[in-house]
Amino acid sequence: MSLVEHLQELRRRVVISLIAIVIGTIIGFIWYQNAPWRIMPLGEIIRGPYCNLPDHLRADFNGDGECRLLATSPFEMFMLRLKVGALAGLVLASPVWLAQIWRFITPGLHKNEKRYTMSFVTMAVVLFVLGALLAYFVLDQGLYVLMSIGSEFQVAALTGERYYNFLLSLIVIFGVSFEVPLIIIMLNLVGILRYEHVKDKRRFIIVLIFIFAAVMTPGQDPFSMVALAVSINLLVEMAFQFCRIHDRKKGKMRPDWMDLDDEQGSGPIEAPAPVGAAGGIGSSRSIKAAPIERPQPVRRAPEPETKRGFEGGADFEDVL
Repeated sequence: MSLVEHLQELRRRVVISLIAIVIGTIIGFIWYQNAPWRIMPLGEIIRGPYCNLPDHLRADFNGDGECRLLATSPFEMFMLRLKVGALAGLVLASPVWLAQIWRFITPGLHKNEKRYTMSFVTMAVVLFVLGALLAYFVLDQGLYVLMSIGSEFQVAALTGERYYNFLLSLIVIFGVSFEVPLIIIMLNLVGILRYEHVKDKRRFIIVLIFIFAAVMTPGQDPFSMVALAVSINLLVEMAFQFCRIHDRKKGKMRPDWMDLDDEQGSGPIEAPAPVGAAGGIGSSRSIKAAPIERPQPVRRAPEPETKRGFEGGADFEDVL
């Protein structure tokens, strides 16, 4: 296709993806407060970790013991519902926009590249969902640790904006962090990262992962930090084992001469022989030229005899 046709196809794919996301956002906006098909409302699911706290750790503004978050601005509840609905719509519409991306890039790939790309996209979605689920379940214990510190002197009265921002950031951080093993596998498949480069650096990598988890967890609580660090370490170790098996399998198919350096691979270089000694010009083994024959004199055609005299028989010169 031409450049204009590629742009038209890209526009069509983007429009289809946006329509799917808008429809998913509307479904998420309605699901936030309603319970279709006997499913718990989305707002109830999100505020579940906060409502699981003991009663003495959260403020009660109504006196009826019902768990509710605090709103401090007129549009805060609407914006939070819209934000949660948009996130739910993005997740619900993920099969559609992922399929559109896949159909756009598929014509430019080979058969094996299509297989690898589809596998990596599927694994990326699965790992992100696993990280998001782990973040949600970790938040129960992590939020309890945070809210119980200093509970003798104060009570937690979280606003919906701060609580949702904390929860969503934790989900995104866990989900993105779970993609690290997939990046390691990709680097190994393209030949950039080999197992022998990382097999002796496990202690250093473990320390870096714990530092990363301590910095990236939004609550800075030890429970969520340890959960994230341990999970990433397990996934990274699985990626390293994949690299080890892949390198071993690739090494059996690799010829020995590819592991030699340039000097060993090229072999000894012999000194150049003189021109005449190695079959060059004037050598007896060179191609013999045909003998040159002696040139023969050129024979001219006999000249015609000059017509002599006149009718009287006397020469012209004698007459003169």
